[in-house]
Amino acid sequence: MELEYNSTKEPLLLMEYGRNVQKLVKYISTIEDKEERSKLAHTLINLMKQLNPSVKENNDNYQRIWDHLFIMADFDLDIDAPYPVPDREILISKPKKMEYKTTELRFKHYGRNIELLISKAIGIEDEEEKERAILHLGKLMKSFYSSWNKENISDDVIVHHLYELSGKRIDYRPKLKEGKVIFDLGSFKEREKRGGRNGGSNSNSGGKRRSSRDNKSSRDNNRRRGRD
Repeated sequence: MELEYNSTKEPLLLMEYGRNVQKLVKYISTIEDKEERSKLAHTLINLMKQLNPSVKENNDNYQRIWDHLFIMADFDLDIDAPYPVPDREILISKPKKMEYKTTELRFKHYGRNIELLISKAIGIEDEEEKERAILHLGKLMKSFYSSWNKENISDDVIVHHLYELSGKRIDYRPKLKEGKVIFDLGSFKEREKRGGRNGGSNSNSGGKRRSSRDNKSSRDNNRRRGRD
């Protein structure tokens, strides 16, 4: 029997589907009846979805499977498909270059997301909602700063940082003169304490239950030895 090597076979176009799927595509292309071709093509698409689990049910990825089918058919497959035959240029086109932020972070300890949230907060039209958003942002910033600097921070620093990061559109400087705490981290710390207490109490109660069971088991064993 003559051995068959992959190097002598037809080149594999899309490795994620394997050679058998490519052979099925080639077979479908030879069928003369368009209705039958279309029926088999839809069946093969379902098989390709199972072979490629990374593909999820959404329009972009579903169209990509059909594109793969047409690629394996060398863009020459006349069937009733939900998407048109893609341009052959798809094989040589390069993905779009990812755009990265080139601007330097003004305060690295806050991160870029805080800057984005500040921009969102500025655009809120409802004044009460805007106030709540800014207060929450201030508490987040105060928490981040404390974690980074390992020391207590005054509202004065956060207020001035908000003023700078918002392009002077969030100005809480007049509130500093009132002498009240603007960004109170009490709620943040209270949640942490509650979590710690709950965790500790659960652990202790579990220990007490285990200890009680062990003592009971020991007493029962002593009684049995006495009877023996």
